[in-house]
Amino acid sequence: MPPHSSTGRPGADVPDARGRTGLHLTGRDLTGNPDVVVRDVELIASAWHVLRRTTFDHRQRDGRWTRQQRETYDRGDGATVLLHDTARGTVLLTRQFRFPAYVNGHPDGMLLETAAGLLDGDDPAGAVRREAAEELGVQVGELEHVFALWTSPGSVTERLHCYAAPYTPADRTGPGGGVADEGEDIEVVELPFTAALEMAGSGGIADAKTVLLLQWAALRGPFRDAPRPA
Repeated sequence: MPPHSSTGRPGADVPDARGRTGLHLTGRDLTGNPDVVVRDVELIASAWHVLRRTTFDHRQRDGRWTRQQRETYDRGDGATVLLHDTARGTVLLTRQFRFPAYVNGHPDGMLLETAAGLLDGDDPAGAVRREAAEELGVQVGELEHVFALWTSPGSVTERLHCYAAPYTPADRTGPGGGVADEGEDIEVVELPFTAALEMAGSGGIADAKTVLLLQWAALRGPFRDAPRPA
């Protein structure tokens, strides 16, 4: 298929269900790495998020050029927040069903996580405030940006912006639970920080972003000076 050809496929030159076109062009104009030249981009699926197969030439460290293909799943970037109450020694998490984890070996698919969601056109801070309100019923005040990470860089394009923020019982102004119209059924779970950190080590908390933020909170964040159980 020649570069920039018309495919007639939804998401390419015909709008898909979300009104998007041009999804087969992403990556063709990349110039930041002289050792990588994109040759072709195929749009495989765009039912909601986007799956592409990209063909590119890659100059190896020994100078040889090789032609490679990679499939990338583009679901947009996301944001997450660890809510902490240092006065009471607690964190506020969500518990919800995650089918991908369930189908890949998790006993029941119910994962404990920090509140999170896709940006959906918002800036990261705005998105994380929205998700905290929807999922946890908390109106977040001051935010601390902890780090931004590629969550699965071998196949998923998502970069996750990770935040931390204080909360108190008075900040819980809504029930949380997620957006029912989007199929969300989220339980709000408040845990002692020490218990959450122990669960991160034992596998009781198995979500990567949550484990990373809990470890950050213990090493460099709001609980770095908190006593640890013997």
